Amino acid sequence: MSAAKTKAQNIIEENPVAVFAKSYCPYCKATRSLLDEMGAKYYAIDLDQVDDGSDIQAALKEINGQTSVPNIYINKQHIGGNSDLQARKGELKNLLTDAGAL
Repeated sequence: MSAAKTKAQNIIEENPVAVFAKSYCPYCKATRSLLDEMGAKYYAIDLDQVDDGSDIQAALKEINGQTSVPNIYINKQHIGGNSDLQARKGELKNLLTDAGAL
């Protein structure tokens, strides 16, 4: 297993909410805003600001098939991107509570 895949899986395992993002991405900003609004504790990593960011993004594609950011996990479950998160707004409080992020 590649180091990037191990790193991605560790981030997913160790955090109630994990957001793989890019600093300039408007959808990533919208995801952060929603999580901030709800007072959720989350771990975000900007793949454009870490040396192994493109490797991590490639590893995520292997793990869940998604190539875009944000790539969101709640309670080790792949949620998808920002539109997927926004679409689940109604159940988000429960998801975040169950994950221990609220």
